[in-house]
Amino acid sequence: MIEFGTTITSVVFLLFVLVTVARGVRIVPQGEEWIVQRLGKYRVTLLPGLRFIIPYFDTVSYKVTTKDIILDVQEQEVITRDNAVIMVNAIAFIKVTDPVRAVYGVENFVEAIRNMIMTTLRSIVGEMDLDHALSSRDMIKTRLKAGVADEALDWGLTVKSVEIQDIKPSPSMQKAMELQASAERERKAMVTKAEGEKQSVILSAEARLESARRDAQAQIMLAEASSQAIAKITAAFGENELPMFYLLGEKYIASLGRMAESPNAKLVLLPGDLQNTLRGLFQKLQG
Repeated sequence: MIEFGTTITSVVFLLFVLVTVARGVRIVPQGEEWIVQRLGKYRVTLLPGLRFIIPYFDTVSYKVTTKDIILDVQEQEVITRDNAVIMVNAIAFIKVTDPVRAVYGVENFVEAIRNMIMTTLRSIVGEMDLDHALSSRDMIKTRLKAGVADEALDWGLTVKSVEIQDIKPSPSMQKAMELQASAERERKAMVTKAEGEKQSVILSAEARLESARRDAQAQIMLAEASSQAIAKITAAFGENELPMFYLLGEKYIASLGRMAESPNAKLVLLPGDLQNTLRGLFQKLQG
């Protein structure tokens, strides 16, 4: 019975030693740093490799990664200075440089820096007009990184880079912009059409004016030619009435010829005394 009790005690002691050793020996993987507390108070930071702590007194409270953290900042609505609604999302690359500040300086450093980026992003874009915001990614990125860097240092973090993944108008804003663009295109088309019609009217009026001016010049030239012809005939025949009758007869015969040549002329009426008139005219010429 005594031997059995001694065996149990030995087994329990062995288990206690094994558990104590297991709790006192820690292997920290590369890319991590562990925060050790002793009786609830920070004691030491364990770096990668084989490390030892005092069992039952020391505990590993936090395991912090020292690799770059990819932080996705979800899409959010932002109102610009000219009251336009745009959708913006970003991605940040951060690194824990001081694990003690990261775990004791803020409740959850990942959520803290994400919310800080979202708030700063809304503030930056809210100071810009829509067109400026849509075309200024690099400027927004630079201001955003500078805006969160100081606060991140207080939390033991380094913001290595911040990228604007997408920045675009909201669906309702896109629809309004499409309607505005369509209206602008229609307005330009109407202006172009009106300008074309205006130029057409101006050119038509100028053409009519030029035509009237040329017709007037032609009439003047014809009148001058007729006047010169009458003057020459009068000079040749003196005060005789024959020149007048000659010109009237000439125009009369020419008018009848034009009437006969017209494609719309179906019937040409000749005066009954045409022969007598011509006969009298030739008699006067012979006399």
